[in-house]
Amino acid sequence: MIEFTFGQILEALLLAARWTVLLSLVSFVAGGAVGLVLLVMRVSSSRALRALVRVYIEVFQGTPLLLQLFIVFFGLPLVGIDVSPWVAATLGLTFFTSAYLAEIWRGCVEAVPKGQWEASASLAMNYFEQLRHVILPQAARIAVAPTVGFGVQAIKDTALVSIIGFSELAKAGAEISNATFKPFLVYGLVALIYFALCYPLTRYARTLQRTLYGAR
Repeated sequence: MIEFTFGQILEALLLAARWTVLLSLVSFVAGGAVGLVLLVMRVSSSRALRALVRVYIEVFQGTPLLLQLFIVFFGLPLVGIDVSPWVAATLGLTFFTSAYLAEIWRGCVEAVPKGQWEASASLAMNYFEQLRHVILPQAARIAVAPTVGFGVQAIKDTALVSIIGFSELAKAGAEISNATFKPFLVYGLVALIYFALCYPLTRYARTLQRTLYGAR
């Protein structure tokens, strides 16, 4: 057993938490960008595009994230594409996040009254102009709470990438716990750090809800 002080354990966990934050941001931003493209395809008038996106969403929502990470990390080298744990984690989380965000945002778009589409069409707007100037601004207000809520889930999902060797907060906690034989202390600190990362987002979502909707 290696003796570590409380300060050393906390410092090591906080250093590892930087990678959790970075991975969460990169995967959420990239997943949001892909999800926005999927959304435009999902609500388009093309049956082929809608069907393609529907299959994509069902595949990534219908299979465990852990399995998706395994396929990216171990499957790509089989076809000659070597990926690092960082790249595999980013790709896996991006695909997973984009599928859920596209579906969340589709629901928000469909919540916009159909009359808004008809009114914008009467102004001779094309499909993309309707989305950009009329539909998406209204859908964005509805999407705030579920998007931030999923962002909290995305932070917690990063713990799964430890299984492919990426050293983030959960993996660092396991390694330190094995070295110190202090699982209650170490995992308690890990839980507190995750809470410190997620709680401000939930509070921010409530603040936005009050600002946008006047909710109490």
